[in-house]
Amino acid sequence: MRDFPFFTTEYGVSSISLREIPYKGQAFIWVRTVQEGMLSAHLQECISLCRMAGAEQILAGNHPDLERFPVYTKLLEMRGTVNRNPERVAFVRPATEKTAGEWRGLYNQKLRKVDCAATLEFREEAKLPNSGACFVERDQKLLGIGWLEEDTIRAVASLVPGGGEWIVQSMAAQVPDRSLKLEVASTNEKAIRLYQSLGFRTARCLAEWREIPQASW
Repeated sequence: MRDFPFFTTEYGVSSISLREIPYKGQAFIWVRTVQEGMLSAHLQECISLCRMAGAEQILAGNHPDLERFPVYTKLLEMRGTVNRNPERVAFVRPATEKTAGEWRGLYNQKLRKVDCAATLEFREEAKLPNSGACFVERDQKLLGIGWLEEDTIRAVASLVPGGGEWIVQSMAAQVPDRSLKLEVASTNEKAIRLYQSLGFRTARCLAEWREIPQASW
């Protein structure tokens, strides 16, 4: 589904993401610039586009006048050096061209209900090999998948209880003593607790998404 990096109306400009509509029913509006006092008029045109594309839920951000709408979630950046535990390091198997489809399937299965986690489409499989996407295994048992690209953890998806710690520890062992960063939704409290226990701290809020009630449509 086509996104609109710059959706221009008479009243302003926003970026509109429609890619999650087929998977989560969500559309996102990021306000870039708008004439003073004209947010509602600009927003209505953006909402109309999202609604016509099939959105069941519309989230918007990046303008102070949006504060009248309830916060849905915040996208947080966390940073830290992992508190190493060698006893929690497992085998890291990089995704390849042959296994990229399996990795993508597990990613979508585990993260589809996680706020701010973008669904990976088939055309994106090609970028997974050599990108840091990996399977984490112990005693020939798959614990889950991870994605460490340079100093950024892009995904952690556990398939077993407690697997998240194994995945983070195993990826961190590949880059010892390096400070890492990641992004997590404020509503993903379980993941935040895990990252905090491993040495990560919230550095900043990258985005605050507010839900536009359907009554406003």
